[in-house]
Amino acid sequence: MSGEEVTTPDELDHEPESNYKPPPEKTIDEILKADEEDESLRKYKEALLGDAQTGTIVVEPDNPRKVIVKKLVLVVADRPEISLDLTGDLSKLKKEAFIIKEGVSYKIRIEFIVQREIVHGLKYVQKTSKLGIPVDKMTHMVGSYAPKAEIQSYTTPAEEAPSGMLTRGSYTVHSLFTDDDKNEHLKWEWTFEIKKDWKD
Repeated sequence: MSGEEVTTPDELDHEPESNYKPPPEKTIDEILKADEEDESLRKYKEALLGDAQTGTIVVEPDNPRKVIVKKLVLVVADRPEISLDLTGDLSKLKKEAFIIKEGVSYKIRIEFIVQREIVHGLKYVQKTSKLGIPVDKMTHMVGSYAPKAEIQSYTTPAEEAPSGMLTRGSYTVHSLFTDDDKNEHLKWEWTFEIKKDWKD
C-alpha cells in the first residue's frame, strides 16, 4: 500500500482543485459580432447558434433559468426506458426507485432546454451512496449548448451495474447539473435498487 493514494469517503465530496479557468461569458450578439470578417468562422457560428442568431429564444417565459432540466431517463438495451420527471416536486423522487438488474449495462440520458443565452461547459455530477456510505462518484462533461426551441439531451457512456449478493439493495444518488461558472441548474436526489432480476 505504500506510495498509493487512498481516497477517504470525505474526500469524495470535494472537487479536486484545477487550474482550468472557464472563458468569460459572452452574449449571442457578442459572439456573432466577433471575427465577422472570417467567413468560415461566421458559417460555423451560424450552424452552432441556429435560430438563436435571429432573436432571443425563450421557451418558458415564466422561468428565468437558462437551463431547464426536464427528465432523467434510464436506458437499457431491449428494455423499456424508465424516466424521472424533474419538473415537479423533486422531494418525491426519493420514493420512486428504479429497479436495475445486477450486472446489466445501462446509460443515463438527461433531457433539458436551453433558453435565452448560450450555456458553457455543462456538467453532470453524480454521487452514489449505499446505507450512507459513498460508493461511487462520476462527472460527465456535457458540453456547451446554444438556445433551441426543442429539447436537447446528453447520454452518458455505458456503465455496468454491480453484481453479486453484497451489491444488491437500495442506493441513493445525488445528482447535480452545473456548468463552468458553477451555476447550479438543478440538484436532485433519487434512488435505485440493484436486484437479481428485473421486476416485471
